[in-house]
Amino acid sequence: MLRQISDAPSVSSVFVCVAQPTEDGRLLVARMSSSTSTPGRWQLPGGSMEPPLRGESLDVAPLRRHAARELMEELGIDTLPESLSLWVVTRGARGSVGFVFRAPALPAEFLHQRFAALVSSEREQGRDSELDRIALIDSEAELSRLAGEQVDYLQPIVRRNFEFSASSGSA
Repeated sequence: MLRQISDAPSVSSVFVCVAQPTEDGRLLVARMSSSTSTPGRWQLPGGSMEPPLRGESLDVAPLRRHAARELMEELGIDTLPESLSLWVVTRGARGSVGFVFRAPALPAEFLHQRFAALVSSEREQGRDSELDRIALIDSEAELSRLAGEQVDYLQPIVRRNFEFSASSGSA
């Protein structure tokens, strides 16, 4: 999937993230905790990918597995990798390339419960969770009202999410 092209701009990093919709049409966004390198920054759940070993390819299967693992680590949501659909590929301002997967819609209450349980478990183990807050937004305007920095890909992905939901009639 990813090939080195001699005249292509360089890629500084590869990441995966997940657009997690709710059954009522909102989208989950999350804020990085104070113990991370970017405290207070809003983003989708996800993280950087390790590069493939020499001679191995990087295709959708390992990207999907990594996205599912990030949902578990950051939100406490156990999702089968096969249920995640590659939805958008984005490029960040600093040369990063992101693979955005779309997860099946879940009830808002379930998302809040799983996140609260994860944060509680991390505290019991003497650790800070990577994320300190989630928000379920229903528009770009609501995203703009969240206090704090946002990753550069977030606003365009949020716009695309609500355009996709409107055009497909899905939540």
